[in-house]
Amino acid sequence: MKATAMAHPIQGLVKYHGMRDHVERLPYHDSISVCTAPSHTRTTVEFSMDYDEDTFVVDGEELEGRAHERVEAVVEKARSMSDAAHTVYPVRLESENSFPTNVGLGSSSSGFAAAAMALAEAAELDASREEISTIARVGSASAARAVTGAFSQLHTGMNDEDCRSRRIPTNLHEDLKIIVGLVPYHKETEDAHDEAEDSHMFQARNAHIHEQIAKMRDSLREDDFDAVFERAEHDSLSLAATTMTGPEGWVYWQPATLAVFNRVRELREEEDIPVYFSTDTGASVYVNTTEEHAEFVEEEISDTGVSTTIWDVGGPARLLEDEDDHLF
Repeated sequence: MKATAMAHPIQGLVKYHGMRDHVERLPYHDSISVCTAPSHTRTTVEFSMDYDEDTFVVDGEELEGRAHERVEAVVEKARSMSDAAHTVYPVRLESENSFPTNVGLGSSSSGFAAAAMALAEAAELDASREEISTIARVGSASAARAVTGAFSQLHTGMNDEDCRSRRIPTNLHEDLKIIVGLVPYHKETEDAHDEAEDSHMFQARNAHIHEQIAKMRDSLREDDFDAVFERAEHDSLSLAATTMTGPEGWVYWQPATLAVFNRVRELREEEDIPVYFSTDTGASVYVNTTEEHAEFVEEEISDTGVSTTIWDVGGPARLLEDEDDHLF
């Protein structure tokens, strides 16, 4: 059976760092994000006796090594949840991204979310998006939130009943515009998670993160734009501090990243514009502002020398029913 799905990547608002279980990818604490659109990943999956072995292709390149292992983990999770006889056959999975990957824009979140959604359909699972989020999670914890879409929270836990993603009700999607400042520098996020616990900042971050999660959730429910994105900006600084004080001392921000930060603060402090920066584990910058100011803010960010585009809030992962949507 063949199935195709699409998912949007996430911008972390309160991000997780480090994992208590690297196989099931169970984070130490909750995390909250917002999906970004029209950026997306489209993935087609098919189980068939005609294939010799499981094969995974992303943007035209067949995966090997650790990348292959991570997709295989998601496939095996879906197989373990399915009673369909055809899932014992090899699977072919092909994926395409509509946006730059490996630059800190969450391509692993949309990639594994689309894969999980397509696998669930191909494996004939009768599963909710919350349940499908547990399949995506074993590829990338952020992908769980890309399954449920928009503003979502991945809850911590030691099992699939607890560690799954749920939507947070808010109307902020109606006014939020996300200017992406592209800075092409990246290091594997997985490496940063692996060494997070060795930072002397790790316990300090964990000590306050639960309060930040609660405040972020309440601010979203109250549609408080400034509270939400001021907190996201500060969380980006906290995450970077923990990463930069790990064993490798990884500094992923670049001069262009800092130039965007400085311009955002100037716009906020001198022009009184509601605008805030945010980064995940990469050098590219999300600049969060309102629809009223989006075009002006984009021009100002572009003037710092980075490539820019304006994104909106993306919805949940979804199946594509038209046969023309299949990648093979």
